Amino acid sequence: MKAVIFDLDDTLILEKDYVLSGYRAVAEALSGTEGFMNDPEEIIKKLSELFDESPKNVFNRLYESFGLKYTKDDIMSLVEIYRTHDPEIKMLPDASEAIAALKNEGFFLGILSDGYLVTQQKKIKAIGAEAIFDGIVLTDELGRDYWKPSIKGFEVLSQRLNVGLNEMVYVGDNPKKDFEIMKNSPIKTVRVIREDGVYRDSEYGGECRENIRTDSLKGLGGIIGKL
Repeated sequence: MKAVIFDLDDTLILEKDYVLSGYRAVAEALSGTEGFMNDPEEIIKKLSELFDESPKNVFNRLYESFGLKYTKDDIMSLVEIYRTHDPEIKMLPDASEAIAALKNEGFFLGILSDGYLVTQQKKIKAIGAEAIFDGIVLTDELGRDYWKPSIKGFEVLSQRLNVGLNEMVYVGDNPKKDFEIMKNSPIKTVRVIREDGVYRDSEYGGECRENIRTDSLKGLGGIIGKL
C-alpha cells in the first residue's frame, strides 16, 4: 500500500464537535431576538437536547419548543449560519498520531469527504489539513452525483498522488456509504468506530463490509500491514 485516504467527519474530527460549534454560532445569532432567551448557552443546551433526540429538523423543532411560528426563510437563515460559520474544531489526537506515523513510514496521505462544499472547506481550514495532506478531494466540487459511494473522487486522488487504486486504503466510519467502493474497485478499507460517532450504530448501505475495523487510529500503520 502506498496511500492512505481518510474520511473527515468522525474519522479525523468528531462530527458532534462541529455540530456544537455550529449551534454556538446559531445561538449567538438568536440570542435576545423575539421569543428567545438572552443567554446563548441556554439556546445551545436546547439545540443539543433536540439533536440528541433526533438530528432531523433541529431548527424547526427549536422554534416549536419555544412556541414560535417560523417560515422557511427563518430556517434557511439558520442553516446558512450553521453551514458557513468558522468552526472551532480540532483533529482528534489518535488521528494526529496516526498521520505523523504514516508520514514517517512514507505513505501518501489524502482526504476524501462528502458534504456541502463551503462547510467542508471550513473544516479543512480549521484543522490545517492543506499543510498536512498530499491530496484533498471534497466531492461536492465534482458534483452531487460523485458523492460516495462513487469511485470518481478516488480516481482523482489516484491521479494526483500517482498511485493505483489497488495501492490505496480508505479509512472511514459510515457504513451507509464508505465501504461500498469495494464493490467496483480494489481499494481496501478500514472502519473506525468511535464512541460518539454519529453513524456508530447505522446499518450498512449495501453488501460490502470493511476489511478491518478498529476503535482507534493509533497504530494504523500496523493495521494496514494486515491488509
